[in-house]
Amino acid sequence: MTDVDDLLLDAALAVILLAGALLLIRIWRGPSMLDRAVGVDVAAALIVAGIGVQAASTRTRYYLSIMLVIAFLGFTSSVGIARFIAVRDRPALPPAPPAPPVPTAPTVPTKEGP
Repeated sequence: MTDVDDLLLDAALAVILLAGALLLIRIWRGPSMLDRAVGVDVAAALIVAGIGVQAASTRTRYYLSIMLVIAFLGFTSSVGIARFIAVRDRPALPPAPPAPPVPTAPTVPTKEGP
């Protein structure tokens, strides 16, 4: 690899590490559970980006499957956390009104035969 490639990969790694540090601050200080959930999703993306930098620096393609699995796990965990938060934060439904009485057919007296 050339010196320019090494410089660009080092710069990419530095940006990923800076984003990871800021992400840890966001997860730690997040005022809501949703902020922390977004932080976990971004962490998965940063891990995939870091593995991508490693794969580019070693010029190997064996990391691609690992990157795909981590991206899939990050996506499914984000969806699961979002569904959990949506169910938890759903407002309570007001009680249902009582059901109206069911009308019954009037009874007709029958005439008993001989």
